[in-house]
Amino acid sequence: MGIFSWLPSSNQEPYPNYTYYPNIIDLASNSQILVIACALTDETRHIVNRQVIDALGPKGFLINIGRGQHVDERELVSALSEGRLAGAGLDVFENEPDVPELLLGMENVVLLPHVGSDSVETSRAMADLVVSNLELHFLKKPLLTPVV
Repeated sequence: MGIFSWLPSSNQEPYPNYTYYPNIIDLASNSQILVIACALTDETRHIVNRQVIDALGPKGFLINIGRGQHVDERELVSALSEGRLAGAGLDVFENEPDVPELLLGMENVVLLPHVGSDSVETSRAMADLVVSNLELHFLKKPLLTPVV
C-alpha cells in the first residue's frame, strides 16, 4: 500500500514515496481508502460524487474529515445501501447538524460529531481565545477574532 496525492488545480510536484494522480477518479481507482481533507471551494464541493465512489469500488472506504459538502451524501447513502462502497467514516455532514437517517443505522459507517481536531491543547486554546475576546470586549478594545 502506498501513499497517494491529488491536489485540485495543481501541477505534479516531485515527492519521493508519493504517487501522483492527475485527477481524483484516478486516485480513487487506485485506492482502498480515500481520505478527504481539503478546503471547501467551488472546485471541491461534491468532489466525491457517484463517479468517484464507483471508482473507489465495493471494497473501498471513504473517510471525510474535511467539510460535509465535499461529499454528495445522497450518492454516498445510495452506494453504501447498494454495496457499491464497503464503508465510510464521517465526522462532517453535508447539512449539519442533520445526518441522513439511513446513515445512522448502517453497520458499515462510523459517524462522529466534528471532533477530529479536538485535542486537549486545541480545547484549551479555544477557551483562552473566548476569555481574551470577552476581556477585550469589556475593555472596549478591538477583538482578536471579531464576528463581521
